Amino acid sequence: MSVLPEYPRPQLVRDSYVNLNGWWEYGVGDEEGYEGRILVPYSPESPMSGVERRLLPGETLWYRRELVVPEGAGGRVLLHFGAVDQCCRVLVNGVEVGAHTGGYLPFAFDVTDVLSGGVDTLVVAVRDDTDTGYGSRGKQKLDRGGIWYTPQSGIWQTVWAERVPEPWVERLTLTPHLADGCVEVTVHASAGRALVTVLAGETEVARAEAAAGEAVRLPIPGVRAWSPEDPFLYDVTVRLGDDTVRGYVGMRSFGVGPDADGVPRLLLNGRPYFHAGVLDQGYWPEGLYTPPSDAAMVHDITTMKRLGFTMLRKHIKIEPLRWYHHCDRLGILVWQDMVNGGGPYRPVVVTAPVLTPLRLDDRRHRWFGRADAAGRAEFEAELRATVELLRNVVSLAVWVPFNEGWGQFDAARIAGELRALDPTRTIDHASGWHDQGAGDLKSLHVYFRRFRPPSPDGRVLALTEYGGYSLRVVGHDQGEKEFGYKRFGTAGELTEAFVRLHEREIIPAVPLGLAATVYTQLSDVEDELNGLLTYDRQVLKLPAEAVRRINAKLTGTAEA
Repeated sequence: MSVLPEYPRPQLVRDSYVNLNGWWEYGVGDEEGYEGRILVPYSPESPMSGVERRLLPGETLWYRRELVVPEGAGGRVLLHFGAVDQCCRVLVNGVEVGAHTGGYLPFAFDVTDVLSGGVDTLVVAVRDDTDTGYGSRGKQKLDRGGIWYTPQSGIWQTVWAERVPEPWVERLTLTPHLADGCVEVTVHASAGRALVTVLAGETEVARAEAAAGEAVRLPIPGVRAWSPEDPFLYDVTVRLGDDTVRGYVGMRSFGVGPDADGVPRLLLNGRPYFHAGVLDQGYWPEGLYTPPSDAAMVHDITTMKRLGFTMLRKHIKIEPLRWYHHCDRLGILVWQDMVNGGGPYRPVVVTAPVLTPLRLDDRRHRWFGRADAAGRAEFEAELRATVELLRNVVSLAVWVPFNEGWGQFDAARIAGELRALDPTRTIDHASGWHDQGAGDLKSLHVYFRRFRPPSPDGRVLALTEYGGYSLRVVGHDQGEKEFGYKRFGTAGELTEAFVRLHEREIIPAVPLGLAATVYTQLSDVEDELNGLLTYDRQVLKLPAEAVRRINAKLTGTAEA
């Protein structure tokens, strides 16, 4: 059975590839044992898995299948996992080849030395504490409801294997320098020299040689800048010994600077550019964290782009790399949240600021569920790994380390470390509330009050969550509960309120300094019925023309 067969790593493509998605054996118990089939990479809690069973803290989920390796001889065989939630051990032919903690990041093990030359057996053992520990968990909650969603566990992104020669290209760093008309390339490998070629379509525009680990700049004549309106991508080919990989780069720059009136704005390619965004949870009724198909991800992106949005805020989740690839090639900006963790959250910290202007010092770790030093260290390690994973994403414009105080700590210091890791992007250090005065944005969430631009403080003003208007579409809902920040009974009432909100409060704030908006949200999710789309993505609740007209006024495009 072909399940998510597409190549999972679009910016480091190698011809050697075996997809291991499909039916595996599974079981739950302290000891290894199997009781049925599960469709990988769908978590056992999801309908598409064929299991629909919750993994509880303290339980072990076992997976088993035959390990099919790429054809050929020599070199090394690498086994890749896109993401496994939350802690796992991997065994091949009974030998543990590695372990991994953290449910949102890819990892790989070299399994060459344990292969039998015949039939090889792959076993994965998974445990998941969900929200009973301090590990990153996003919006998963065992006691789901409201803004918190059904927990999921286990393998939820593609599993695959590849054969590589020695030495091989382990990763690439591709940094565009638009103002200088060049791209900086670093080929990460254990040894050797690499030939780097940049192409515009079929035409070679630059080439250079460099030693492994050495940064080299390649001038690009007549450089064509990337933007949502013209998402042009240059192809990149790297040859290192017997290894060849392919990727791409977009020539763009992000920053902060004044407009003609001296008002701080977000810059794209050196010019003010309004980020008209929508909150994107990345949940699916069939697969929870895992999309039912590659086309489903494309549908979300193209639908929002068709509605006039220029940005998606990926909320408290790291997506499969193919999602970012589609944003790059289709042309839409991305704000990337880090995934929250920590201990239990206090309502006075995470909920009260919805209604009251409360700002707490996030160095008081216990208040924010961050008393555990090991949990804080784990978050920072995952932040560094996330930056490295997504560094080459062309469309990624803004990092968001913390949201609404969920597991927040030392946000000003974290913003500084993030800036050192990646000086090419903008930082929203504390989205919503508990502003520590750092980062590039003054970031506000406004649901129950009228939005009034605050006094300038030198940072860019961004309304990073608002709206959340709900409408139940019978036959496209899930359950009897309904969560939304304001409820409506008909599509006409919803449309009228949506337009009124923007015409009276949001659009007039743009000349006063508002530079980015994030409407809540792209689709319904479980109890939340406040999506522009229903959870199944079958119904757009508002007329497309009404949404396009509002976004055109926000962005200042000709349609307004």
